[in-house]
Amino acid sequence: MELHITIEGRKDLAGQVYRQLSDAIRSGRLADGQQLPPTRLLAEQLGVSRKTVAEAYSRLTLDKLLEGRIGAGSYVRTPAEPRLQRTVTPALASADILQKWEKLHTPLRVTPEGRSRFDFIGGRGTQSHFPAEEWRRCLLYALRKESEKRGLYSQTEGLPILREAIARHVSFARGVRADGGNVMVTSGAQQALDLLSRLLLEPGSVVAMEDPGYPAARSLFAAQGARIASIPVDDEGMMVEHIPADARLIYVTPAHQLPLGMPMSVARREALLARAAQIGAVIIEDDYDSEFRYEGRPTDSLQSMDTQGLVAFVGTFSKVLLPELRLGYVVLPTALRNAALKAKYLLDCHPNTLTQHALAKFIEDGYLLKHIRRSHGIYATRRERLMRLFADELSPWFRAVPVTAGFHISALAEPGVDVEMLIRLAHRAEVGLHSLADFYTEMPPRQGLFMGYGAIDVMDIETALLRVRDILLQLDEAAGQ
Repeated sequence: MELHITIEGRKDLAGQVYRQLSDAIRSGRLADGQQLPPTRLLAEQLGVSRKTVAEAYSRLTLDKLLEGRIGAGSYVRTPAEPRLQRTVTPALASADILQKWEKLHTPLRVTPEGRSRFDFIGGRGTQSHFPAEEWRRCLLYALRKESEKRGLYSQTEGLPILREAIARHVSFARGVRADGGNVMVTSGAQQALDLLSRLLLEPGSVVAMEDPGYPAARSLFAAQGARIASIPVDDEGMMVEHIPADARLIYVTPAHQLPLGMPMSVARREALLARAAQIGAVIIEDDYDSEFRYEGRPTDSLQSMDTQGLVAFVGTFSKVLLPELRLGYVVLPTALRNAALKAKYLLDCHPNTLTQHALAKFIEDGYLLKHIRRSHGIYATRRERLMRLFADELSPWFRAVPVTAGFHISALAEPGVDVEMLIRLAHRAEVGLHSLADFYTEMPPRQGLFMGYGAIDVMDIETALLRVRDILLQLDEAAGQ
């Protein structure tokens, strides 16, 4: 690969080389310790004499921007002074659109650097128990399959073998009525939501959403120019009677309401389907972590009850396996399939085929169900420990909301608890807590904590929550003085 330097005319050649290399080093485009081409090679590349390049290198060495190493060549030395910064802000015609994106609310986005040692982040599964050896065997199989058709574009909707495997899995585990023809593979559930919003929304369209609800979905729909109708929830789920007649899309989490955790009752599901049929709205059923159920009989998916072809069933393997895989899916109503194919093709052409082959093999060989069963026991133990601590040590300050599925719970604060202060102090004690208030938009927020237990070991749960208890005791003591 050639070093990017341009020569104009035949004057001050050494100066031209020197100035461009100096700017590249000071701005950081050439990294500290990076080796520059030998003078002879760079001279040939630029069509100048070797003496010209050597003079430029010599000047850079005097400026302490280059270091010559005998027998090894010339290496970049990053200067101590700050890098050159471009301060010009262009007057873009689309500046208002950029500001709209910058202002979008993303409360659940936590970078690795922002994680605490003991973090109750939601939506993250257990990584230490991932079946790495089984996945490695599936990847090796996928590499062999890839070598058979290397260099070819694949199906936009995903490989048929994976779509069939997903259809069988969701039919078995969730009662979804699916075959490979109405399954589309996506880059996680988030891309499925993006795809459906592109298909069904335009500026001014109304989307009905649970409030509290999933902030990323709300922001995504708003980015399409939609107006969000916030629908309150009660112990049975979304209060269907509040869905406006002009709603074009209804987004709901019926198996395990996000964030409060209760399932939608059968009567409420039937009412939701009837309301959607009445107003002609499509329902997005986000089935984000319903594979893990601890009490009672499994509830049917909303899609399995749909006789009108109104429900798009969205799922992901980020929760069950690893988020790094970026594999999700949507089971599409027949009316959406052809349009979805066109939109998906324009969005990303087709998903990564290597991981598709590997996941299809992982499902077909029974590794997925085996991993779910094993993880179920792990999460059940963590859930029991979390619920016990809230019922005992933390009961003066919080009441945990009973849940039967998933790997998060909500804990409602008693009057007088300063949740935001607690979160800040807990972070100093290396405990990551997350506020329920982040999930509310228009409804009065209920003060409390959103407690994910998928990514924290069972022994760490007690250590972390005892630290939280000690902080609460200190806050009570300070308030009483």
